Amino acid sequence: MTSQDEAPVGVDETYVDGNALAGPLADIFAVDLTAATSRCAHCGCSGPVAGLRVYTRAPGLVARCQGCGEVMIRLVSTVGTSWLDMRGVTVLSIPMGD
Repeated sequence: MTSQDEAPVGVDETYVDGNALAGPLADIFAVDLTAATSRCAHCGCSGPVAGLRVYTRAPGLVARCQGCGEVMIRLVSTVGTSWLDMRGVTVLSIPMGD
């Protein structure tokens, strides 16, 4: 387990917060998922998707847990297709409003 101030071994330390997922996820879902609460499949840490550490230097976006640094979400988009891998998320609680 890494602390919040340490990047996982072999991971570029330059990241932005989970708000970087807002536009790409809005292209797929009808709601803003950055306000959703996610739970890490590795350590159980829960928090808003906007709080994830998103790395943008890969072919797509890689969102890591703010607690343990494990990968929670991978999103790769090409013309006409997006691939969303959320195997690092055990639960995603989405506020739907009234």
